Amino acid sequence: MNAPRSGSLPIRALNTESSTREEEPVSPTARLLDSMYIVVTIGLGASINQPDIRAGIQAQLARHPRFCSIQVTDEFKDGNPRWVRATVNLDDHVVVPGLDPDAVAADPDQAVEDYVASLSTLPMDRSRPLWEFHFLDFPTSEAAATVAVRVHHSLADGMSLLTLLMACTRSAADPTRLPAMPPPPARSGPVFARPRPPASAGALPFALWLWSYVVLAWHTVEDVVAFVAMILFVSDPHTLFKRTGGSDLRRRKRFVHTTLSLDDVKFVKNAMKCTVNDVLVGTTSAALSQYYFRESGDTDTRKLICLRSILVVNIRPPASLHRVVEMIESGESTAVKWGNKLGHIILPFHIAMHDDPLEYVRTAKKTVDRKKSSLEALFTHVIGRVIVRFFGLKAAAAIFSRIITRASMAFTNVIGPVEQVQFCGHPIAFIAPSIYGAPEALTIHYQSYNNSIKLVLAVDEAHFACRRLLNDFTSSLRRIRDAAALQQGSGQRQS
Repeated sequence: MNAPRSGSLPIRALNTESSTREEEPVSPTARLLDSMYIVVTIGLGASINQPDIRAGIQAQLARHPRFCSIQVTDEFKDGNPRWVRATVNLDDHVVVPGLDPDAVAADPDQAVEDYVASLSTLPMDRSRPLWEFHFLDFPTSEAAATVAVRVHHSLADGMSLLTLLMACTRSAADPTRLPAMPPPPARSGPVFARPRPPASAGALPFALWLWSYVVLAWHTVEDVVAFVAMILFVSDPHTLFKRTGGSDLRRRKRFVHTTLSLDDVKFVKNAMKCTVNDVLVGTTSAALSQYYFRESGDTDTRKLICLRSILVVNIRPPASLHRVVEMIESGESTAVKWGNKLGHIILPFHIAMHDDPLEYVRTAKKTVDRKKSSLEALFTHVIGRVIVRFFGLKAAAAIFSRIITRASMAFTNVIGPVEQVQFCGHPIAFIAPSIYGAPEALTIHYQSYNNSIKLVLAVDEAHFACRRLLNDFTSSLRRIRDAAALQQGSGQRQS
């Protein structure tokens, strides 16, 4: 396999008065994510037409501020990096690797998986904008061709990248329009907003309204204290899921994925009267439990192990994703807030063996409902900014490192297009995003698209039997779905 090389090229910054005005500092959050990269594996429903895709990238993606800028540090100024506009040579960002034809013919799925894994060991050339498209133009079991997109995390968070991707796609059913977007969030104001009851409602509703703020404040204090305790001394127990022997960020990550039925998830959601996220968290707990007790050989199934995950939360104000996409499409991308607007939540996962698979979903619902009644994500974002401002980036980086090394895993969940989309005339079969550069041995990502959910695991390949772990997720969702159907059928017979 010929992996892409990262040679040193001269920096092509635009040395003009206009570019000087467009310079802006690299945010503290982006600087904390300096070692992290986002990798998105996109399956296409047609062979790659390079001229069309290159033209689309040049016209739609490369023009956006972060994708035509580089980080420059001027030691004669304040010494802090800033974004400076640079020329974009598309040949620097489009890679067509020369893979072993025999390996591709023998197992094309494995060839794609091995190539994408190799990206996690290669640096990016910082003399040019930090993004790449890798074309793997051969069929696999899920797609006619594959595109692997690698983006440095300082450019944007997952939600920003998803929004930009949507602006670069069109509906497969009607290429003249933008794809259908997920519905806007029910919340229209700040996360701490609680609708005040009218005066005519009486004293009890008003008292309950005040009490909701007391509960919110108490839960927030409780979560922030737990977060600080995690920084100082609390750490997850050493299990199969926690990396040991240091946190070498250069260790190779393997990205594996499978497709889950959104209809099955919604069936469980409706039967349990919960949310899609509750079902996914419950499925994750069930899968991790199944993997743990099988691989560890632990026969004490009565025990309960609590493992912490770092859940990344987008803290941007609620807005219609469609509106943001329209702003990008109309050339108003400078009005869109790019970069990383992230908070963090400590989300516990319970490792246990339950006779009733639905118990995993019930426990997950309690956990998620409790986390919703807290400002933990907002406070962790603000605390991070305060630490950077008063104690410097090194102190913030040390604290950030302690948090993620004391947890066992990372967990994310992103809503994608609700219909099939196409990019430059190429229908997209699946979208499988993930991340590498963090010290956790396991990252779990759910990405909804069309009528399916793509589960993506980024694993330390020396640490996990990744295929068995992936199968545990599919079998766990199946068991939960069957149990929900049995419960629903039993309830109908009794009624």
